[in-house]
Amino acid sequence: MTSLYATVAEQMEAGERLTPAGAAVLWDEASDADLRRWAARARARYHAPDQCTYLIMRIVNYTNVCVAQCDYCAFYRLPGQAGGYVLSRDQVFAKIDDLLALGGDLAGFNGGFNPHLPLDYYCELFAALRARYQDRLEFYALTIAEFMYLADHAKLSWAQAAERFKAAGVRWITGGGSEILTEAFRARHSKFKYTVAQYFEAQRAVIAAGLKTTATMVIGFDETLEERIEHLERTRAFQDETRGLASFLCWTYKPYGTALAGQEISSQEYLRHLALSRIYLDNIARIRTSVLTQNASALDGLLYGADDFDLPIEDEVTQSAGATINLDFPSLLAKVRDLGLTPSYRALAGAPA
Repeated sequence: MTSLYATVAEQMEAGERLTPAGAAVLWDEASDADLRRWAARARARYHAPDQCTYLIMRIVNYTNVCVAQCDYCAFYRLPGQAGGYVLSRDQVFAKIDDLLALGGDLAGFNGGFNPHLPLDYYCELFAALRARYQDRLEFYALTIAEFMYLADHAKLSWAQAAERFKAAGVRWITGGGSEILTEAFRARHSKFKYTVAQYFEAQRAVIAAGLKTTATMVIGFDETLEERIEHLERTRAFQDETRGLASFLCWTYKPYGTALAGQEISSQEYLRHLALSRIYLDNIARIRTSVLTQNASALDGLLYGADDFDLPIEDEVTQSAGATINLDFPSLLAKVRDLGLTPSYRALAGAPA
């Protein structure tokens, strides 16, 4: 143990805010047990140690046509390329009906940057969903990245676009499309995605419009430790400023069938990063672990600072790159109980906007 680590450990015991330099020291030198203990302490500031929550949800990928050309995506098709599709409204409704039949009440919508779909397509779809399902369903209408593309495509400011979606019944625009929030990462991997500064400008406008949003992160590409910490620092600073981030979800890159390719990171690395995120993001109450990309091992994240998780029934984007779906919800919830926690369903439908 170095003297620097000893100093950071003392700061952790005292409950002091973690700095970027301190986070690097913890990553390099802290044992799994110490990270888990400090993350559990940070979690206990917001949640009972023996309690957790979960959602049953579905990601509806209404189109796979996208011009962003991210090299870590195995899902997209370019305009005019074979295999491209746009779901009809009835097809979207059928997916929602299946979700409700399984006891879920949250749908997330994700379709990338399709230049042939105008903003009105989305507003009309979301208004139809709100009218058809009322308070039986809540939905994450878009990611911040998609929101930005659609606003630009419609020649609207972020503020104007946010008001258009709000008028269509949208309540949530999530922090998807963040991946790793450093300019260098985005320059390496996303030819046509927006800058980090633009990302936060758009998210700030979403919050100002009274819409809800979240923070996300994806690890396991080729990002450096410094880039991971920069992402956490930017997220924490944004939350200090806005207090608008309802949760933080981290998942892992799936490399199968992507241009970037590579190897998946281990579950241990994911759990360590989850713990570091819980410690670092001291101003975000809800930290979520990703069953979609980590399967049942994600539930161990509830001992590494997470307090919430999804039970997903579909997400074609991550499934295209190698993610698998487990619909045996009773066995997953049994594992949670075996960890010593009591899971409670966190209904979003019918909740105040």
